[in-house]
Amino acid sequence: MWSNYREDGAGDEENPKRRKPKKTALVSAVDILARQEYSTRKLTEKLRRKGYEDEEIVSAVERLEEKHYLNDEDACQRQFDFLYNESRNSVRQIEVKLMQRGFAADLVKRCVPEDIWEREKAACLKVLRLQFHADGDTQKMAASLYRRGFDTSALRAAIDEYTADAEE
Repeated sequence: MWSNYREDGAGDEENPKRRKPKKTALVSAVDILARQEYSTRKLTEKLRRKGYEDEEIVSAVERLEEKHYLNDEDACQRQFDFLYNESRNSVRQIEVKLMQRGFAADLVKRCVPEDIWEREKAACLKVLRLQFHADGDTQKMAASLYRRGFDTSALRAAIDEYTADAEE
């Protein structure tokens, strides 16, 4: 039963049912994007790892951009908005996460609203409520929030508000 099986794939030419037609870079890219939204850079990396030639990758990416299936500006803004509105992450953490996902730093910076102080304070309060008792060590609270990338003035205001609630 296993005599025709080899890990290196040799022997597949004997059994035509086992051979799969190789997908084009465009078809693979569409399959990848159907599962999750990616930046152009990350999609290119994925296709390169799959063994596609650079010419074919460039052609596929251009076609996807032409058909509006791939747009870094829109994708970056959508992902920023989701993380900004739905997470406890600081804006700095969100920026780093998006750059790790392959978006250019200037593109990420353009997504950040002008006034983020109130949102940062609210996110700090969420973190404090989940991780600390209100009568806990404020230095530990501040250090934890600072390591998460929160603005110093926002984290101080959040700690003051959080500990004041405990005193009442």
